[in-house]
Amino acid sequence: MRRSEHADTRTISDGDVLPVETDPQAVTALVLVWSREEPERMGEVCLVPGGYYGVTVRMGRAPGAAGDILPRAEFCRQRPGMMVPTGPLNSMRISRDQLEISAERTGLWVRNIGRCPLLHNGNPVQEATIRTGDLLELKGQALIYCAQRPATLPAFAPGIPAPAPHRFGYADGLGMVGESLASWALRERIQFVGPRAVHVLIRGGSGTGKELVAQAIHQLSSRGRKQMISRNAATIPESLIDAELFGNARNYPNPGMAERAGLVGEADGSTLFLDEFAEIPPAMQAHLLRVLDQGEYHRLGESKPRRADFRLIAATNRPESALKEDVLARLRIRLELPDLNQRREDIPLLVRHILKRIVAEDSQLSARCFFPDGTLRVSPTLMSALLTRQWSTHIRELEAILWTAISDSRGDWLEVQLPQPPVSPTTVEADGPHKGVDPLTVPAEHIQAVLDKHGGRQEPTWKELGFSSRHVLTRLVRRYGLRVKGRTGEDED
Repeated sequence: MRRSEHADTRTISDGDVLPVETDPQAVTALVLVWSREEPERMGEVCLVPGGYYGVTVRMGRAPGAAGDILPRAEFCRQRPGMMVPTGPLNSMRISRDQLEISAERTGLWVRNIGRCPLLHNGNPVQEATIRTGDLLELKGQALIYCAQRPATLPAFAPGIPAPAPHRFGYADGLGMVGESLASWALRERIQFVGPRAVHVLIRGGSGTGKELVAQAIHQLSSRGRKQMISRNAATIPESLIDAELFGNARNYPNPGMAERAGLVGEADGSTLFLDEFAEIPPAMQAHLLRVLDQGEYHRLGESKPRRADFRLIAATNRPESALKEDVLARLRIRLELPDLNQRREDIPLLVRHILKRIVAEDSQLSARCFFPDGTLRVSPTLMSALLTRQWSTHIRELEAILWTAISDSRGDWLEVQLPQPPVSPTTVEADGPHKGVDPLTVPAEHIQAVLDKHGGRQEPTWKELGFSSRHVLTRLVRRYGLRVKGRTGEDED
């Protein structure tokens, strides 16, 4: 048996970057992310006792007994302020004493002493040092992800109500799925923000659940009895932004034009959710200042002001600098949403949630061989690939992969050869094309470089950049204040 030579030092790896590693109570956690025999236990954690060097434990099929020489490492369900023990893994193919685990300076040392083969990041091993982000597989029986967790998830702050209890590993009453530290921290933030009568900015990458969070905030507010009004701001033509937001009088601007309440009017007494809010040009963002301050606005064609009691929840995947400072100041509460790369332990739970929803909406799929009796058979190979993938569009990307797996799988288990993730535009050479890339992900400095290359001529510029039209380029020139033929984008008409 090999033991660490060190003692009384916590097992936080020097190179780890997870936020919880700065917590003095953080320990190395082994998270069960796949189980052939016990899929309902996904998300449970095994915490190395004390998290100190020199502690060696055994993990296996049997619980601890009085005659055990070494303490037993068993799983539990971890939630804020509570730990519910669930015992050892329960598969007859796993030995009573399967693994020996001890803490080291760079992670956990694991030795296989049982009959089930051990894989470390897909490679057969007899012993290995594992670090945050590594995967252990008891071949064909269980998949375990190495993470950092606080010894106890902190309880919600005083005055912030805990959400209603829900089934472990499944969606809560607001539709959120996740048992990771990041997921519970987000829930606490939502519970705080929901009842507050202030405007909110939600920031997060594409597919991180901004609308779901907005809906949760709305439901927890005093306005939750009314339907939330939602609109993607990027779909509003620039020339119609005032009309879409504030509405218009009857017969204005043309005879026969119907009266419209506008989004602000429709949201009176409720919440207005504007996704991709930063796509509203800065000059037009300024039109919202008065209504955000006082609820006062004018419909187009009317001289008498109107009032609306509404709450704005704005969402964007752009940096805060993309918003006008005076608008940003009125969005007093900010939420930063974690992406899948920051909460990998939740991926198996999201996989189950998405697949169950797909099957519930399509009765023909429930007859497929990898959905017997409602049990979802996802191969450990696919789950490993999902857990180690670098995500760019997150839940949307995950759902697309699962649909591909459903379409392509022919055996008893859901399986697929994953495509390579798209290359970030920041890794493309400065003179390379951006065909098929979201224009909002093209760096401003690259757009400026191509403009300068073509002497400010927009026709060859937008074509080289791969944009769909000149108007896309014009909008970005204005947004970033770029130079065009000696002028800045702010001067463009």
